[in-house]
Amino acid sequence: MATFLSVDVFSTIVLGLLVAPLIYLFIGIFTYLRTVYYQTKSVLQWPGPPRHWLTGNITQHPFSRVTKDNKDTIGNEGMQWFLDMMAEFPRGFYFFYSGIGPTFQANHPECAKALFKSGDPKPLTGPGYNLFLPWLGEGLLISKGKKWSRNRKLLTPAFHFEILRPYMTIYNNTVKILLDKMGKCAESGESFEVTKNVSLCTLDILLQCAFSQQSNCQVAGENDPFVVVVKRISVEILERCFVTNPILFNNFVYLNFTSRGRKHQKDCDYVHKVAEDVINKRRQQLCVKQDETVTNSEPQRKYLDFLDILISARDENGVGLTDLEIRNEVDTFLFAGHDTTASGLSWMLYALAKYPEHQRKVQSELDDIFAEKGNENVEWEDLAKFKYLTLCMKESMRLYPPVPGIGRCLEQDLEVDGRILKAGLQADIHIYALHQHPDYWDTPQEYIPERFLPENSKNRDPYCYVPFAAGPRNCIGQNFALNEEKAILARILYNFEVELDPDHEVNFGLEIITKAANDIKVVLKKRR
Repeated sequence: MATFLSVDVFSTIVLGLLVAPLIYLFIGIFTYLRTVYYQTKSVLQWPGPPRHWLTGNITQHPFSRVTKDNKDTIGNEGMQWFLDMMAEFPRGFYFFYSGIGPTFQANHPECAKALFKSGDPKPLTGPGYNLFLPWLGEGLLISKGKKWSRNRKLLTPAFHFEILRPYMTIYNNTVKILLDKMGKCAESGESFEVTKNVSLCTLDILLQCAFSQQSNCQVAGENDPFVVVVKRISVEILERCFVTNPILFNNFVYLNFTSRGRKHQKDCDYVHKVAEDVINKRRQQLCVKQDETVTNSEPQRKYLDFLDILISARDENGVGLTDLEIRNEVDTFLFAGHDTTASGLSWMLYALAKYPEHQRKVQSELDDIFAEKGNENVEWEDLAKFKYLTLCMKESMRLYPPVPGIGRCLEQDLEVDGRILKAGLQADIHIYALHQHPDYWDTPQEYIPERFLPENSKNRDPYCYVPFAAGPRNCIGQNFALNEEKAILARILYNFEVELDPDHEVNFGLEIITKAANDIKVVLKKRR
C-alpha cells in the first residue's frame, strides 16, 4: 500500500511538472490574444486602408516592395506615402504590421499632441525600436520608466550651455577639413557630394565632443571601418522594419538562427568594442590623474566631453552609471547626433542651392557679421546673430525633417481625438505629414523661411512643427545639433556659393534618417 501511494504521488508530481508549463503557455497565449483583440478593437475606431488577414497592411507600404532596381527611387514613394495617407486620413488611421499587429498612425498635430504629452515617462518607444536594442542597448532612445527618468536626469547637464560653449572651438577646427575638400572641388569644377562629406565632418565632431578622440575619418572617408559598420547596421535595421515575416522581429530568433542576424550581431559587437575601449582608457586616465604630480605634468583639456560627464554623473543616492549604461548612451549619442545632424545640414544646402534668392540673403547676413568681427571663426555670441540663417534652417527641417516619423508604445489607456487607445498599443507619429498638414501650413510644399518670423508663427500650434519631437521624450541634444549646424553652415556659405549639379537627380533614400539616394551633389564657387 505504501509503495502504491508513493508511486501515485510520484506520478502526480510528474504529471504536474508536465502539465504546468502547458497551462502557463496557454494562459500566456490567451492573455496575449485577448490584449491584441482589445487593441485591434480600439484602433478600428479610426478609418484605414483594407487589410489582409495575415500580412495586415505591411505590403501596402512602398518600402516593402524595395528591389535592387528601384532602391534609388523607392524613397520618393515612401515619403509620398506619408502625404497620401494624410490626404486620405487627415486625423489618423490604423495600420497593421501583420494580421495581429495593430498600430495607430497620427497625422494631425492634435493627435500627435496627445501622444507626445501622455505622461512622464509613460510614452515608451514602440516595438520597432526593439530592433535597435542589439546596437544601442537601453540608452535614452529605448529605455523606459524609472531607468529612463534617472538616466535622462543624469545626462541633462551634458547639454548645458556652459558645456556646449567650448565645443565652438571643435566646430571651427574640424570644419576646416571640410572646407578644404570643398575648395578643391571648386577649383577643379568637380561636383561635391554633400551628405558623404558632411556626415564624416559631423562624426569627426562627435568623436571629439564625446570622447576627445582625434579621428582621421574625414581623410579616410567612407572606408573608415567605424563608418562602414555603422552604415551597414542602419541599413539592416531599416530592412528588418519592413519584412513580411513577423518572426524576424524577434531579436533572439533573428540574431541566433539567421545568417543575417549573426552578421548583424558581429557588426554591433565591433561598435561596442570601439566604445568600450575608449571608456576603459578614460577610466584609467581618471584613476591616474588622482595623483596630483601626474595631473600637473599633463596638458589639461579646456572642456568637458560627453564621456567625462557620463563617468562622473551620480544620482541622489550617489550611484553612477555602469560601464554598460555608459556604452549604451555613447552609442546612442553617436547614432542620434551624427546622421541626424548630417541630414539637417545636407538638406539645408540642397534647399539653398535650389532657391538661390534665399542663399543670397543668408550670405549677405554672414558678410555683415564676419566683416564686423574681422574673422570667420564662429563664436558662441555669433549664434544668436544668424537670424535669417536660422529661419532657413527651420524651413529646411520642416520640409526635410531628419527623422520622418517616430513611435510610441502606450503603457496605459489614452484618449486621442475623443477615442480611447488601449495600453500596449504602438502609435506612430508622422512628422513628415505634420510638417505639411494643410490645416496649419499654406502652400506647404513651398520653401518660405519667413513662415518662422515671430509675427508669422506666434499663433501656430507648436505640435505641427516637431523636428526634435516634443514632450518629455524630446531630443535632449537639440541645442548641441542646432549650434553645430549653424557653425558649419555659416562657414560654408560665407566661403562658397552652392548650386545644384544639373546632371544629378536628387531622390529620397531608403534609410532610417531622411537622406538622399546616391547623395546630393552640388557645384561650388568660391566667394573668397
